[in-house]
Amino acid sequence: MDECLYDEFGNYIGPEIESDHESDGEEEDEDMQEKPGMEAEASDEKDAAAASNGWITATSDVDMDNQIVLAEDKKYYPTAEEVYGEDVETLVMDEDEQPLEQPIIKPVRNIKFEVGVKDSSTYVSTQFLLGLMSNPSLVRNVALVGHLHHGKTVFMDMLVEQTHHISTFDTNSEKLMRYTDTRIDEQERRISIKAVPLSLVLEDSNAKSYLCNIMDTPGHVSFSNEMTAALRLADGAVLIVDAGEGVMVNIERAIRHAIQEGLPIVVVINKVDRLITELKLPPKDAYHKLRHTIEVINTHISAASSTAGRVKTIDPATGNVCFASACAGWSFTLQSFAKLYVKLHGIPFDADKFATRLWGELYYHPDTRTFERKPPVSGGERSFVQFVLEPLYKIYSQVIREHKKSVEATLAELGVTLSNEASRSNVRPLLRLACSSVFGSATGFTDMLVKHIPSAKDAAAKKVDHIYTGVRNSTIFNAMKACDSAGPLMVNVTKLYPKSDCSVFDAFGRVYSGEILKGQTVRVLGEGYSPEDEEEMTIKEVTKLWVYQARYRIPISKAPPGSWVLIEGVDASIMKTATLCCGL
Repeated sequence: MDECLYDEFGNYIGPEIESDHESDGEEEDEDMQEKPGMEAEASDEKDAAAASNGWITATSDVDMDNQIVLAEDKKYYPTAEEVYGEDVETLVMDEDEQPLEQPIIKPVRNIKFEVGVKDSSTYVSTQFLLGLMSNPSLVRNVALVGHLHHGKTVFMDMLVEQTHHISTFDTNSEKLMRYTDTRIDEQERRISIKAVPLSLVLEDSNAKSYLCNIMDTPGHVSFSNEMTAALRLADGAVLIVDAGEGVMVNIERAIRHAIQEGLPIVVVINKVDRLITELKLPPKDAYHKLRHTIEVINTHISAASSTAGRVKTIDPATGNVCFASACAGWSFTLQSFAKLYVKLHGIPFDADKFATRLWGELYYHPDTRTFERKPPVSGGERSFVQFVLEPLYKIYSQVIREHKKSVEATLAELGVTLSNEASRSNVRPLLRLACSSVFGSATGFTDMLVKHIPSAKDAAAKKVDHIYTGVRNSTIFNAMKACDSAGPLMVNVTKLYPKSDCSVFDAFGRVYSGEILKGQTVRVLGEGYSPEDEEEMTIKEVTKLWVYQARYRIPISKAPPGSWVLIEGVDASIMKTATLCCGL
C-alpha cells in the first residue's frame, strides 16, 4: 500500500477515483435516453398506485416502504378536484350557514315544569270576581303559614273543591290533588317548594261573598323566604297547626315573623280526626290536647308581642280559631257549629251567645238549661266535649266500623241522607261525603277571616306605614293609605313566577294606589334605588295582566288598589323585589 495516499489514521487522501455507482448512473442515463416512453409509462403507473393507496403521492423514485411520512403530510381524503374533475368549480366556506350551537337534527324535547288543569270553571263568573276586586272593602289578603306537613296545601284543596267544578280527591287511589303544588317536582316529592296564590270567592254564614286572596306557603325551613314574601303582601296570617303534633319549630318562626310585620293571626287546628283515628284519644283527652295547643300558641304570641308590638291572642270563643280536617273535607268554628244546632233543632236562640259557652270550663245543666262552671250533680262533660266532640266521634266511629244502619240513622238526625251507592263507598270517601254534608261549606272559615282580618282598604294605612320608606305625608303616601284608585300608581313586587317553559318571568305584586293598566309604561325601581342614584331604575311596558289562580290565569285589563296581580313585561330588571310607579 502506497503510504503517501493515506494519512496516519488510514483515511484515503489521494486523487479521486471513479466510482462504480457513477458509471452505473451513466449507463442508466443512456438507457433513459434510449427508452423515454417506457420510463414515463412506469412513472405514471407508480403515481397511480400511490394515489390509490390513499396515503401519500410521490413523483420521484423513492423507496416508499422505508419512507417516514409525517402526520401532517398524509393524505386521507381525495381533493375536490380529484373527485369532481378540473372542469367543476368548488368553493370551500369558512363557516357553515347553520351555527355550530344548533345540531343538524334537533332532538325532540318536551319541556314541562308545571301541572295544568283541564277545567277551571268556578261556581261564580269571572265578572263577579272582578267586581269584588274593584271593591277593597270586600277583599281579604291572607297567607297560610305553618310547619311542614301540617296540611296547608290540603286545606287549600278543600277550598278549591268548594269553589270550582272539580274534585280534588281521587276515590280510586284515595289521593288528593294538591292543587297549589303546580310544579312537577312538588307533585313528585309531595312537598310545597314555592308560595302560590289563589283568589277565591267565599261566602260567609250570611251568604255574603268576599274575595279571599290566599297564598299557600311552604312549611319547610329551607323555603322560609317564600313565607316572607307572602307575609309582605298579606294583611293577616292564617296559622295551620296539626292537632296531633302541636306547635313545631316553623310555627314559632311564623308567629314571630307575622308579629314583626304587624299582622293579626288566626288559627286553623287541622287534622282533628287524627285524635280519633290515630291517637285514639277519648273525647275528654282530645279536648285537653286541643286546649294545650292553643295555650302554647298564645304563649309564643305573647313572647313575640313583647318586642314587636301587641297582638291579640287567640280564643275559640271569640271566633279566631277554626277546627278542621282538610283530608276529610270539613271545617267549622264554634260560631258556625252553634248555627248548625239552630238549623237542626229549629229553636230561635242566639247562636253567638251559645258559641261563647262551647269552650272552657263550662258545663251544661239540663235541669235548669243553663251553663255553669261546675258540672251537674249527675255528672257530665264540658260543653265542648258534649256538643262538639261527641257528635264528631259518633260519626267517625260508625263510619269506620261500617255500621251502615247506624250511619244512616245518625246522619238522618243531622238532616243528611245518603244514596245507596254512596253508602257502599270505602271508609275515606264515605267520611268525606258524610262530614262535608253535615258541616257544609267553609262558611266558618270565611266568617273568621271577615271578622278578624282587616279588609284591603282598612289594612292599607297600617301596612303602608310599616313598609313604605319614602317621604311621609306626601301625595303618594296619603294615596296609598287611603287605597285611592285615582292616586298615583304604586305596586310592590315581591315574587317572580316563571312561564310554563321557564323562558322568562312574570312579576307578582300588590297594588297599593292607582290602577295598573295593560300597555301602561311604568318605572321599575330596583332594590338599590334611591332618589339620589337612579341607576336601579328602568322604564318598561306592561304587556299583560292576570289574576294568578295557581294552575291557570285569568287575563284582565286593569288591577285596582288592594288586589294581587301578575304582571308581564317588567321582569328584566328585577332581581327579587321591586316597586312599580308611574312612568312619566
